[in-house]
Amino acid sequence: MGFNVLTAAEAASFIKNGATIGLSGFTASGAPKDTFAALAQIAEAEHEAGRPFKVDLFTGASTNKYVDGALSLANAINRRTPYQNTPDLRKRINAHDAHYFDMHLSELAQKLRYGFFGPLDFAVIEAVDVTDDGRLVLGTGAGISTTIAQLAKHIIIELNSGISKKLEGLHDLYMPADPPYRREIPIYNVNDRIGSPYLYVDPKKVLGVVHTNATDGVAPFSALDETSEHIGANVCNFLVHELKAGRLPKEFLPLQSGVGNVANAVLYGLAEATEIPPFAMYTEVAQDAVLDLMERDRCKFVSTCSLTMSDDAMSRLFAHDDEFCKRIVIRPSELSNNPEIVRRLGIISMNTALEADIFGAINSTHVLGTKMMNGIGGSGDFTRNSYLSIFSCPSVSKGGCISNIVPMVAHQDHSEHSVDVLVTDQGVADLRGKDPVQRAELIIENCAHPDYRPLLHKYLSLGKGGQTPHALCASFAFHNAFAETGDMRNAEL
Repeated sequence: MGFNVLTAAEAASFIKNGATIGLSGFTASGAPKDTFAALAQIAEAEHEAGRPFKVDLFTGASTNKYVDGALSLANAINRRTPYQNTPDLRKRINAHDAHYFDMHLSELAQKLRYGFFGPLDFAVIEAVDVTDDGRLVLGTGAGISTTIAQLAKHIIIELNSGISKKLEGLHDLYMPADPPYRREIPIYNVNDRIGSPYLYVDPKKVLGVVHTNATDGVAPFSALDETSEHIGANVCNFLVHELKAGRLPKEFLPLQSGVGNVANAVLYGLAEATEIPPFAMYTEVAQDAVLDLMERDRCKFVSTCSLTMSDDAMSRLFAHDDEFCKRIVIRPSELSNNPEIVRRLGIISMNTALEADIFGAINSTHVLGTKMMNGIGGSGDFTRNSYLSIFSCPSVSKGGCISNIVPMVAHQDHSEHSVDVLVTDQGVADLRGKDPVQRAELIIENCAHPDYRPLLHKYLSLGKGGQTPHALCASFAFHNAFAETGDMRNAEL
């Protein structure tokens, strides 16, 4: 290899206070492993010496314990976008120790290229193979790698022997031209390929290669509970009903699924819903359930931005690569989440909510309206542009002390204009063609938990006129009751 071989500490030593860094990967998949643990040690030493040390991080989505985790513990993150899910970083964000600005995932790469966030000092990119002329086989997540490789002044490559080289050929790396030169993105079918399987970087910008040996360490999802199973069944039954009613094409349409246990429950439910023909997925994350769907020939093909699978699932995938890899393509987030493509392909989007209100607005990000949970992620990219937009959540949380159906969401990420269907363990509310009061009545009866229906009906009756009859004096009575007593059932209306 013609590139310098660096230790993680040597690579980290190039990065100084105030640096702006772009990372490969999307979720923990494909994110760097060792360089940032070493950078966190530098930050801790600088802080102990009384000197400032923080960096700006731009990534495909969330990262892992080695990046967001280690740097948050060292209080070494200044600006951070577009998504995160690490408990220690969440604490820093909510304490204003880190300046996090939430973004739709499809937008970050082009906004970096437009120069909205300033120059990029470093790109740290995980690869499973690299040649002397700068040809990289990326890891399990593409993210914003194509853009940061172009923009960064310096590049550090983490060459990871812990991830299979059988990833070669799975990527489809393509960067749209920027306005006013952009043309249509020529993806007309889920399995179309329009770019290169390799990322090419300028060898002159490469500071060196850090050898690592670590899996992505994605934890398997917990076993499905009864609530998640009910939600999954309700979504599947609704899709079967729509197919039989002729409101979905008989060939069905590609699916997008968010992340988490509820999303996984929906996918496992689709494995049993044989009235639905085998389908394709055009999504941002392929989880363990997707592999199970392919094994059962329920999923024909998956286009994704990352293989966010547990170590066991990844071992299965590469043990049977002849069967699976020909049905997978990994694209940058600028393609996997692209609104133009979502609209063209007619995606059925399925995402999760923290809470929904009785008129159909969705809070995806803020607990009780103030504390950032993870971020909006790609839900908005798909929701606003899908053929059919579905949101789901449990009807209650914390043993019934929290109703996830509330009079008014305490933070709004998706307006009622972007939500077609709301699903909980209680049932389904098809909101299409309904005015606000009709939506409210449907959501209360079909989606709210029985313990909360009388309170929600009472709230609706308090509204005085207007198309959307909010009673502003009581809009956050549920949230206030939880803050004061620990139980939304104590709300006074």
